[in-house]
Amino acid sequence: MDNLLLKLVEDTHTLLGNNFVFQQDGAPPYWAMQTQEWFGKHCLDFTDKDSWPPNGPDLILLDYCGWETMLEVFNKINSKPQNTSEMKTVLQTI
Repeated sequence: MDNLLLKLVEDTHTLLGNNFVFQQDGAPPYWAMQTQEWFGKHCLDFTDKDSWPPNGPDLILLDYCGWETMLEVFNKINSKPQNTSEMKTVLQTI
């Protein structure tokens, strides 16, 4: 497990630099002490399970309708983004 997770973190840094967040859901394997310790040791800006809001209203709104609404608007755009910069601009506009 350790080597696979290290490779995941390295690849993510290569692709995105430091501009990313690993977000864990409430599955028990993610909340295991070993997993929490690993992420705390290997990820610079890690928020442990006890500090992350379990059901914050700002998160639930995105889960249930925000992404679907964004996708509907995105699908109506005639000129689709051609690169990451354009995609960021479109998503921020939406």
